Amino acid sequence: MPMPTIKLLVISLSITSITLTAKSEEPRQLTIHSQKITSGPMNHFFGYIGHVQNVPWNGDGRYIIALRSSFQNRMPGPNDSADIVLIDTQKEYSIRKIDQTTAWNPQQGTMLYWNPKSPKTQFFFNDRDTKTGRVFCVLFDIAKGENGKRLKEYRYQNTPIGNSGVAQKGGHFLGINYARMARLRPVTGYKGTLDWTTGQKHPKDDGIFKVNTEDGSKSLLISFNDLAIILKEKYKNEIPSLFINHTLWNREDDRIFFFARGGWNGTKNEKKINQAFVMNSDGSKLKLLSKHIGGHPEWGYDGKIIGRIGKDQVIFDTNSQRVIGSIGTPSIFSDPEGDIALSPDGKWFVNGYKNKKKRKNYYVIYNLKNGSHVKSNGFDIGKWTSGDLRQDPSPCWNRDSNKIIVPGLSDNGKSRQLFILNIESN
Repeated sequence: MPMPTIKLLVISLSITSITLTAKSEEPRQLTIHSQKITSGPMNHFFGYIGHVQNVPWNGDGRYIIALRSSFQNRMPGPNDSADIVLIDTQKEYSIRKIDQTTAWNPQQGTMLYWNPKSPKTQFFFNDRDTKTGRVFCVLFDIAKGENGKRLKEYRYQNTPIGNSGVAQKGGHFLGINYARMARLRPVTGYKGTLDWTTGQKHPKDDGIFKVNTEDGSKSLLISFNDLAIILKEKYKNEIPSLFINHTLWNREDDRIFFFARGGWNGTKNEKKINQAFVMNSDGSKLKLLSKHIGGHPEWGYDGKIIGRIGKDQVIFDTNSQRVIGSIGTPSIFSDPEGDIALSPDGKWFVNGYKNKKKRKNYYVIYNLKNGSHVKSNGFDIGKWTSGDLRQDPSPCWNRDSNKIIVPGLSDNGKSRQLFILNIESN
């Protein structure tokens, strides 16, 4: 069966009413203008990739939500707080602190998400109880009181979890055990938090939880025990202690993608597991992906996943379990394993990748309708090229799909700051 053309690819990904007979637009000249919007000596960062429409800008585009920390040279501990700040785009990017958290890390921040049900004023973030070490998720409203107010705290005594992904249309978030992550994958966990699964390889009462944001009700969609049974059938040997990364709702909110992982702590004789799964958003119809989709995959539309296979940025159909197309070429996307994100309007795609030799992050922005593309200048990341403190590319779109927030070092290299890429087509 022949591979689909770019025209067919656009139909599968775009939300516009394109037909099979429609002509593609002529490629346009794209340019990027970058602007640094924060400065030191404090560090400013969003902390996570803007895939699955995780947008740093609020609903009307005035504010950008971010974290601010006093250090970047070590992982945060139980007593290290980060400020949660609003950056005002209408007042020369002035910064105002509205809260703080002790549940954060450099790679994923505190899982900041504007609430799709009220994106102008409400957002989610994770925190910990400093006395008990229990992780919980917070719903905050910037319009309540002088500096905003916590509306809800999603606390669970026996299974303390934090937000790991908000439904793109709102109403629910997925929850995972960040204390377990701190043991098995420190770069994505919260050090010193309470882990009720210590000593258990595949607990039956931990895995991926689904939380109703209105009433706080919680259900366990899939457990580590369930995953271990399935993985043992495939790998035919003992399964190491498992953890979960990247729980991603699709755009229709009826399906969830995630990685089940194990053996990442370097223990001898343990097989390294890195298995992608998809399931319905109620936990039903769980299935392993037939091919490994590398990088940090992104949802398109109609069950399509974007990621890497070999040298290609591919489109994988989770329904048929087949690669059905690709985006661009290896010469355009030199590292399809990079951090990727589809724009909110479905028309643009960005791939952020790292050049360790040059100590820089680069971004390739690609128009899915006509194939035009542009590569940014490099953003300095200094010595933070790998390890738990690495500076990942982490591109994040705005709501109008014409700007992207990216991280980078300040001019003197002493602090992490935020930059905006403005995309213009001529």
